[in-house]
Order: sequence, then structure tokens, then C-alpha cells
Amino acid sequence: MWSVFRKLCAVGGSILAFISSAVAENLQLKMPVACDLGRTCSIQNYVDVDSSSLAKDYKCGTLTYDGHNGTDFRLRSLDAQRAGVNVLASASGRVLRARDGIPDGSFLKSAREAVRHIECGNGVVIEHPDHWETQYCHMANGSLQVKPGDLVQAGQPLGQVGLSGLTEYPHLHFTVRHRGRIADPFAYDAPSGACDGGEFLWDPSLREQLAYQKRAILNAGFTNSPVTMDLIEGGAAEKELPTIEAPAIVAFIRTIGLKAGDTQWLAVTNPSGHVIAENHAIPLDKNKAQVMLFAGRKRPANGWDQGTYKASYVVKHDGEIVLKKDFELTL
Repeated sequence: MWSVFRKLCAVGGSILAFISSAVAENLQLKMPVACDLGRTCSIQNYVDVDSSSLAKDYKCGTLTYDGHNGTDFRLRSLDAQRAGVNVLASASGRVLRARDGIPDGSFLKSAREAVRHIECGNGVVIEHPDHWETQYCHMANGSLQVKPGDLVQAGQPLGQVGLSGLTEYPHLHFTVRHRGRIADPFAYDAPSGACDGGEFLWDPSLREQLAYQKRAILNAGFTNSPVTMDLIEGGAAEKELPTIEAPAIVAFIRTIGLKAGDTQWLAVTNPSGHVIAENHAIPLDKNKAQVMLFAGRKRPANGWDQGTYKASYVVKHDGEIVLKKDFELTL
């Protein structure tokens, strides 16, 4: 689905000037996005390692879909994307191809035909020693800072995360190839059908930060009115913090990677510790890429008590807690 750019840009010579005659080692990758995993971004999808029409990630989990050939680093909202988040060269190399000028949000505003043959949107392909390549897709229109032929260093800004090409949310689609074949940077050259193993191509210092998460919380906060997925995605929900005069206090949360059978519970307590709102969601009937839940109460006749309002969110599977988060608001 995520096609490489169709036109090759001329690059002097077929071998990088900085490649020595020694045998090159495998890549050691740095973070391709200037974000903090688990706080300002999350991994939405991994490489699909199943060659059939089914799909599974490198842990035999559900965080992928059929034919997905990269890792998706997702920002928390469109508001975060508009503020500007840099895409970084994951390893040193030479820019092989680059494309800019594709409007952000084309897929959202029209049919799939609008992005046919330009599914990657604005992006960059970098070649590295020993026939390695990294590709960076869905970058922001007008943000590219490099051109074909440029030498780049690991960590150098290439542009910014955008919403161009075939995407419904702001993220960087990051693909690694070796000798023209897709390489999963979390489990390179793992045995076929294995649920672990292979080589971790990322810098060893990133191992803890990039640890596999079956489920993750993308957004959590309080607002002053009912919440929709669009309000969370746009960033508006997090801006409308309740005040002492607010018409309502609403806690909301958005999670990714929830599984069939998961149950969710969200409750809000007032400064005295009494539950003023809660939401027990029915068990999920199938795996979900993203789920939103909120619980709130309208302003009582005697107004809001001053103090700290606390929200507790719990996800259970087969009776065991698999994800939880506590957050609070002070009036």
C-alpha cells in the first residue's frame, strides 16, 4: 500500500562516497521522530510479518494490518502536528529521492483516488551503506529540508510530520529496506512464523523506550462538554479545561490497540472522594485500532466544589487489569 516514489532522481554514482571497502554492518537506527514515546507519540502499527492474507506484528500481536510495511509513529492530535514535530534521519546516508508539494489531508477531503500512486505523500528515501534504505512518509506539505543528493547525518531534521498521502491521522510511516526487501527494525531476519527473535536494529539505548506495548493510551484529560473522536483528534478537547464555572466536568480517554473481550471502566471522583460520574463500557466485540471513552456530570445547582477531581481508567481482559491510568484536575 505504501508505495515508494515512482521516479528515481539521478544521483552521481551507484555507490555512496562514504562506503568503505570493508564489509558493512547492519544499520543502527535512531528515533526518526522528535517525540517522546508514551507521552507525545505512540506506535500505532508495526510491520506485518505474516505473508498470508492475515496480519500479525513481530510479537504475533494485532498492531498491524495486511501488507503494512513499516512502523507508524503517531502523534497525539492534529493540534500537535500543526505545532510542528520534526522528522529525523534515522541513520547517516545520502538522500536518494524526495517529494514535496502534496497537500495535507487530501485523503480525508476526497476519495482514495486523490492519493493514488502518491500514497506515501510527501517524503524522503535515504540510502545507506550495504544496500540499506530508510523511507519517511506522510510528511507535512512544504516542510522538506533536504533534496536528492544531500548527505545527511543521523538525527538531522528532514522535515516535519504531516497528513499527506494515504493517512487518516498525523504520523510518520517509517520503512526500512535491505537489498530491496522490507526489513522489520524490531526483528530483522527473524525466522518465518516466529513470535520473537531476529535482530533489534535500533540503537541499544532505545530498547526500553521502544519496548512492545500491546495497548497504549494516546490521550487523557478533562474538558467541559461532551467529547467526540474529532474533538480529541483535533486537539480541541484538551484545550477546554473546566473552571469553577464550567457547565460540566468530563473526563475522557483515547486508547489504541485494545483487544476483543477487553472491558473498560472510567470513573470521576470529587474532592470529597465521592464518585460523581462513571462509564462501564460493554466488552469489545473485536480488536480496535482506537477507542474513546468519557464520563462526566453537569454542573450541580450549588456549583462545583473547589479542590481536586480525580479520574481512574481501567481496562481488564479475562478479569485481569491490562491497562490503567489515573489523572486529575484541580479547580
